[in-house]
Amino acid sequence: MKSVLDADWFYWALAVAIGLPVGLVVLTEVNNALARRGSSLAKPVGLLRNYILPLGALLILLVKATEISAEATTVRVVATGFGFVVMVLLLSGLNAALFQGAPDSSWRSRIPSIFLDVARFALIAVGVAMIFAYVWGADVGGLFTALGVTSIVLGLALQNAVGQIISGLLLLFEQPFKLGDWLDTPSARGRVVEVNWRATHIDTGSGLQIMPNSVLAGASFTNLSRPDASHSLSIVSTFGASDSPDEVCALMTRVAEQLPQRRPGTAPKAIALGGSEFRVSIPLRSPAEDGAAKAMFQRWIWYASRRAQLHLDGNDDDFVTTERLTRAVRQMAPVLRLSHTEQQELLTHTTLARFGAGETVQVAGEVPARMSFIVAGRVRVSVAGPDGGLVPVRTLEDGEFLGQTALTREGSLAFAHALEETTMLQLERDHLEQLVLHNPMLLQQIGRLIEDRRASTRQALAAAVG
Repeated sequence: MKSVLDADWFYWALAVAIGLPVGLVVLTEVNNALARRGSSLAKPVGLLRNYILPLGALLILLVKATEISAEATTVRVVATGFGFVVMVLLLSGLNAALFQGAPDSSWRSRIPSIFLDVARFALIAVGVAMIFAYVWGADVGGLFTALGVTSIVLGLALQNAVGQIISGLLLLFEQPFKLGDWLDTPSARGRVVEVNWRATHIDTGSGLQIMPNSVLAGASFTNLSRPDASHSLSIVSTFGASDSPDEVCALMTRVAEQLPQRRPGTAPKAIALGGSEFRVSIPLRSPAEDGAAKAMFQRWIWYASRRAQLHLDGNDDDFVTTERLTRAVRQMAPVLRLSHTEQQELLTHTTLARFGAGETVQVAGEVPARMSFIVAGRVRVSVAGPDGGLVPVRTLEDGEFLGQTALTREGSLAFAHALEETTMLQLERDHLEQLVLHNPMLLQQIGRLIEDRRASTRQALAAAVG
């Protein structure tokens, strides 16, 4: 009688009995370790543990242990299932190893998803063909021949449409732009909000421009967002022929430096173009701020040029008249304790200046050269907080003044910004010193005001910290 140990099926059965539990335990530990690390390989290992190992063991038992014919329907069904799971494992493993978690700058992250889908479809077709050929004995050569002929016919018929799609997909593979970038194309200028295999969606601010990728691939366009932190806004202004070019460039640079849209750590630059034209280049954080920055600059340069007695667009400023100046001095006379004679003398030592909403009237730390009295409008006084932001201290209105430290030649205590169009009567330091010399009460009043504002500044900072 033949011994059990001499039977061929015994060793196959023993290998399955020992190898299957050991394999399940090992793969379970590996899968848990990968899952704890968040690895993309956890899913392929799970497929290997849950499906391939049990199906492989079952197939061995059927063919080797029980010696069922490989052509039996049961064996073929199990082999087909095993082949499908192996195919899924290969696709999942390749995707996890090559594409999941790929760095943003690598070629793997730039491959359009449709390329991956087509590659998966081709691999699945080849895998299914191999399963039918080797497991079921089917003749798949004729099927592939028919598919090849059909593909050639369809390719010739749709070569223009397919060519556009391919050119668009190649554009996506190159990735000259990404979501959020600003593009300047021949037909649209705006921010990229969506990119797919067929078209790019650009938000122009006045609507959504749908631009086929094939059009972008064949056109020349500018990516305003690359390289990073490189975008600048250029604004051209015209001044009078008699205006000093250096004064104009300095004025435009100074106004541009005050823009809140300016990129921190950068400096605007103004140059003379000739023919009374000047251009200022302003580094901005994003092209999205072009409109707001341009509108604010043009508004502020209008006020600043008139204060500097320069001729923007060749125009003269006739705002400062004797009548307005007299009325402003008369309005400020009670604050300065002026007699009628002193008011008349003051007319030759003062001027009127207008500031636009948001303009900087006073910079903390700078020694003011004049004292400014608010004739009309409102000014917000604020100090720099611990985080670098501005902490409001108080709002000054008609009859109040700034620049009181001009007398003591100390730096200003706080920043001041106009909340609306503000007209100020400005008195030069030399004449102010003459006034307080003949009016000790005015000097005491200004001294008390300096101390009060220092106290207000300390309280505002303490409240911000607390």
